[in-house]
Formats: sequence, structure tokens, C-alpha cells
Amino acid sequence: MTRVELEQLLADIRTVRVAVIGDFCLDAYWFMDSSASEISVETGLATRPVKDQRYTLGGAGNVVSNLVAMGVGLVRAFGVIGHDPYGWEMIRLLQASGVDVAGILTQEVDWDTHVYTKPVEGDEEQNRIDFGNFNRLAPATAAALLERLDRAVGDVDVVIVNQQVVSGIHTESFRADLTRLIGRHPERVFVVDSRKYSDVYAGAYRKLNQHEAARLCGIERPADEPVLYSEATAAAEELYRRWQRPLFVTRGSRGCLVRDEAGLHVIPGIQILGRIDPVGAGDSMLAGIAAALAAGRDPVTAATLGNFVAGVTVQKLFQTGTASPQEILDIGADPDYVYRPELAEDPRQARFVEGTEIEIVSELPHGRRITRAIFDHDGTLSTLRQGWESIMEPMMIRAVLGDSFQEADELTYQKVVRRVREYIDKTTGVQTLVQMKGLVEIVREFGRVPASKVLDELGYKEIYDRALLAMVRGRMARLRAGELDVEDFTIKNAVKFLRALHAAGVKLYLASGTDEKDVVAEAEALGYAELFAGRIYGAVGDITKEAKRIVLDRIMRDVGKDAYQHLVTFGDGPVEIRETHKRGGYAVGVASDEVRRYELNSAKRARLIRAGADLIVPDYSQMNRLLRALGIG
Repeated sequence: MTRVELEQLLADIRTVRVAVIGDFCLDAYWFMDSSASEISVETGLATRPVKDQRYTLGGAGNVVSNLVAMGVGLVRAFGVIGHDPYGWEMIRLLQASGVDVAGILTQEVDWDTHVYTKPVEGDEEQNRIDFGNFNRLAPATAAALLERLDRAVGDVDVVIVNQQVVSGIHTESFRADLTRLIGRHPERVFVVDSRKYSDVYAGAYRKLNQHEAARLCGIERPADEPVLYSEATAAAEELYRRWQRPLFVTRGSRGCLVRDEAGLHVIPGIQILGRIDPVGAGDSMLAGIAAALAAGRDPVTAATLGNFVAGVTVQKLFQTGTASPQEILDIGADPDYVYRPELAEDPRQARFVEGTEIEIVSELPHGRRITRAIFDHDGTLSTLRQGWESIMEPMMIRAVLGDSFQEADELTYQKVVRRVREYIDKTTGVQTLVQMKGLVEIVREFGRVPASKVLDELGYKEIYDRALLAMVRGRMARLRAGELDVEDFTIKNAVKFLRALHAAGVKLYLASGTDEKDVVAEAEALGYAELFAGRIYGAVGDITKEAKRIVLDRIMRDVGKDAYQHLVTFGDGPVEIRETHKRGGYAVGVASDEVRRYELNSAKRARLIRAGADLIVPDYSQMNRLLRALGIG
């Protein structure tokens, strides 16, 4: 989906009408603060003070919230609440959002409003306290609810059927009556998202997760165990044959499968760098799917939008988040997808050019001739910056602890160290500026630095760059002094490979997020600057933007759209691989071990495949076979 297509879809959504029938719940977040605790006179036990409380719509209510946030023109809610303060709060929240609540019924006997109460201490969510587990739906309530929905179906574009809890509205008789209602309106799209009854509602589209799909096909997997891609696709095919209606099988961070009359489609997951909270992501996905279907889009486009919405909401912690049109546009206009996660995580699936360590992910299209090659610099050719992690880690730890660096107790210090290491590991390969944005959030998260002293990402990047540049200049000095050789700071056979490409008439480009003058100086010191004939690109201009991406955009403009199919990019980081993949070029991931300068770095291999690499090499030691694999020479 292009940016223009996404913008048009978001505009069209403003005119659609969606009904939601299901288990309306309330999410109650109680933020505890033991500093105000006291001993209860009545029990002798310590009290658990609530410093702040927040109530948001959950279950079918969360679906409604997502529809409203996306800008859906009219949302109508159909469900049951109890005669209690939580039910009154739910109605207040729905009405405040502009939702039509004429379909919300109150059952005064044998029904409590469903509430998930979530105490939060520090940044950890504690055991939930639930209301509504013993509800019993009265036949009269069920009949009245379905009668109101039946009257409304003709005035909406899509009906969402939500089933969240066992003790909700979906009793056996209710399910039978709702199925008959669906059958009476074959012209209307019904989308069912049910934890237990997906196999019931004949005539509806289904949205279900991969564990639910596998279970319906006789494959039981614990929630903490993955469903294999082969199992998920087989389940999607079987369920489509069974139901004869489009279905959406969500796979968490691995995206979504869509099966419709055109066949099976894979919607990749989106790379999320920060901390995530997947609670409610399925509701967000469902809302995006339904809104797009209501706007007349096909199931694949609908799943793509749902993927964007979920990608936004999982980044919102301690809340059942929603996504605004602008947030959807921000993540969807130029998404960073995650490709082939199963292959990335399981090297046993790898296939190679015979007799080599050159891994083939996607074959070079037959007849394609390579005329241009882009090389990332650090880690792909040069290892002058090897060991950056050893500089970034202590720099980040000091930034988080601030003036308390020396005085912090060991428990706090180790907690910061673990958090920083986890973050660096997760963000390795992305732009430094992006990493520093995350550092700002970590500094705020720990609260050891006064707000007035927290730097922005540019301030922290300057501190890091200063330390890194000192290390590089020291190595450059030893190189010029003859104490070390070019081979000590280049990936195996890198210079020979560049010369071979140059001799074959391939136009070479060098890309780096480092300042351009420094890249030129390093390329000259390492003996290959002249091979690029002035086509060395580094960071210049706006330091508030991702330097590497800007550099690649400059190179891509120079290369020109007509030449993308003749372009190969070599890189050890996700940015250059993704940007090449998006444009239809051929991407070679260099999974280099920068310490030894030869053989495979398995962590890099996984990152590069997820970014869209077509070929994986550990180094250039098998350069002749690599040239032949690229159709050169």
C-alpha cells in the first residue's frame, strides 16, 4: 500500500458505519504507591494505596475505541452491562467518544459489568482482579439485544462480532440465534473474533490467532510455544475450505495470514524497537480490518491496515491503546517489515550455493544484470568502528544514573546494566539517533536524572560520537604509522572484491551514516576510495534525521528508478537492506564477524534476513563464487 493509497483509505473510513456486538469490558488500571501505606486498624495488615486510577474500554469496548480513534464515521455498540458503577462508567466513556449506545442493555439481576482490574506497582502489572465471571445472560436480554441488532444491520457497512469471556453474552442459544441473524443478511459483512466459538458463526469472516486456528484443526500448542509457519498456513487453508469465507490468522510479531478466494497471502510483521505491550493488539487488528472492509477494500488491504493499527497500539504501555489516523500514517507510509522470521531464527532451513557458505534466501531474477553496487561501510567493508558496543554501554549507563553513578546501590546499578544491554542488543543495526531516542526514554523511565538535566537524543548522540571518534582516530593513527595493516581493519577479501567489481564495470557507491569527510578519510586510509570515483556519501545537513536513510535516499536518487532492477546492495545493517528491498533491488547481507573479520555472525544473519536480504555471506573469502552468483564475471 502506497502512502497515497493509505491516505485515501483513512479518508474513506471517515464515512463508514460499523456495528460492534460482543462482550463489553472495562480495563481498570490502579497505580499503587506503597510509600503511603499504613497498617489497617481493623486487620493489622498493610494497606495498598492507589496513587492514580485509569479506566478504559476493554473487550468489545476496546474494538469500539480503536474504531473511533481511527475516525470511523459512525460506531454503534451492542452489549450488556450490570447495574453498577462500572457499567455507568462504561456508558460515560462510550458516549464521550460519540458512540451510539442505544444497543447497550442493562441486566439488573445475575450480571456484573465485566471489569479487568490491573494493579500496577512500579512498572510491573500485578495479579488481576476480575468482575463478571459468574454472569448469566437472561433469555429476555438476549432476545432484546439481537432484536436491536437485527433492526440496525441495514444501516451499517460491517458488523463485528466479539466474544471475549466465557461468562459473557455468547450462550448456546444466543450463538444459534445470532447465526440465524447472519444468515438473514447475506449482503452484509460480519467479522467474528471469538476466543471459543469461531467455528460456530456460519457465513461470517473470521479473525483468529494462530493458536486458535491450529486448535480448530486438531493441533494443540501451549500459548508460550510457537505455531510453525507450515502449521499456520495449513490451518488457514483447511479453515477456508471449511467455512468458505475470508479469514485472517494473526501471528503476533510475525504478522498475519489472509486466506480469501484469491489464495493465501502473507502480511509481514512490523519491526518495533521499543518495549511493547501486546494486550489489546488483536482488538486493534480487528478494528483496522473491519474499517477497511467497510470502506470497500479487499481482505489483503484490510489486513495491512489492521497490521498498522496494531503496530501503533502495542507501543502504548499500561493502557489499552488506540491509533489515530496520523499515527497510522506515520507507521504505514514507509513501514519497516520483518521478513522470513522462521528462516531467520532457524539456520537449519538455510540453503546454499553448492560447496560454499553463500546462503540463498531469494534467487537473483533470471536475466537481471548488475550494473551498480552500493556498499555500506562499517561492518561491511571497514572494521575501524568495531567495538562500538563497548563505548555505547558505559555511556548509556552513566546517562541513566546521572550524578548518582557512583552512589547507586548495586541492585539499581545491575538493573540499569541489564536494561541497557537488552536495549543495545535489540537495537543493534539501527541508526544511532534512533538508539539515542530510546536512551532518552530509559533515562526518564528510571527517574535518576532530574527532568531539567535530561538531554535530548542529539545531546546524547554527541557524547557517544565523541568517544567513538576518539577510538577510530587512534586506530587510524596506528594504521598510518604502519603498526597495523589494511587487513587488520577490513572484512576478509573486501578490497579484492571491490577491485573485481570495479574491473567488471560495476559502478560503486559507498554509504555511511558517519560524517562524509570522515568516511572519505577512512576509505582513503584503507586503500579503496578511488574505486568509488567520488561516489562516497556520508552524513551532511540535518542532524535531526536518520543519517543512513538520508544517505541512501541520496544514492538512490543518483542511481535512478530505472536502474533499481540492476542494483545490488551490500550491508551488515537492516537500514540499507530494507531500503534496497523496498525499491526492488537485490540485497546481500554481510553477516560479518567484525572481531575476526571472517566467518559468520549468526545474530547479524538473523537481523539481515528479517530486513529482507536476498543473499547472506559471512565475508568475501569466496568472492569468485559470489561474483558468479550475482552473474558478474
